[in-house]
Amino acid sequence: FCSAGPLWKGPASRIPASRSGASSMDSSGIDKQHRTSHLFDQETKISTVTGVILAGGNSSRMKSNKALLPYRGELFIERIHRKLSGIFRDVLLVTNTPESYRFLRCPTVPDVYPAMGSLAGIHAGLSSCKTPYVFVTACDIPHLNTSLIRRLVGGINCQDVIIPGSDGGLEPLHAVYGKGALPIMENALSRGNRKIVECCAKLNATVISKEEVALFDPDFLSFANINTPEDYYRFREEIVIGREDTLSIQGGMPK
Repeated sequence: FCSAGPLWKGPASRIPASRSGASSMDSSGIDKQHRTSHLFDQETKISTVTGVILAGGNSSRMKSNKALLPYRGELFIERIHRKLSGIFRDVLLVTNTPESYRFLRCPTVPDVYPAMGSLAGIHAGLSSCKTPYVFVTACDIPHLNTSLIRRLVGGINCQDVIIPGSDGGLEPLHAVYGKGALPIMENALSRGNRKIVECCAKLNATVISKEEVALFDPDFLSFANINTPEDYYRFREEIVIGREDTLSIQGGMPK
């Protein structure tokens, strides 16, 4: 279900096949067996990838800071931070207003390229972290799926980006990025290009098909976010019991 190579803009099935090598280590020094063991080991915190939360948007359509909206007894940002802290040893918050998040007890970094959108946030987290890879998500995506995230991380093998697909297309704000992506990101940002997928098209990428994503998250709740007050009210009204926390496949590891 996944393939490595330059990011193809058409169907995932047409992306060139993955390359494989004999070495047990990838270019970052992560042992492949150790990497794969993270797939279903829900207790072990991952030390080779930093969890990055993007909280730099101006929430223009929401008219208030989406990260600080209450949801199920906690704020969006608290829920996302709690989830990532259970998966990754290190979690980083990218924001240009760190004073808004002092309660979170999470290190913060600002954008290097201010007012350049989510691509600048990904760049800031990736350039600031101590690990060779980051998992990036936004501050308004509360239904993170632990098993799906571990599946993405478990696919690390020298790529610049591991990005899942959904019915809506590619999901760059729920993806793994490697430091090898920094030069292309910096080139794009320095030229005023803030389009993430356009940047990713130049990277060595693995696309996880929507069919494989559905094995972990059949309703694609991992990518559901809010942009307007109406979105938020709908989120609060919907009752989703346990779907984001449960591995939605039978019989162990997907084939």
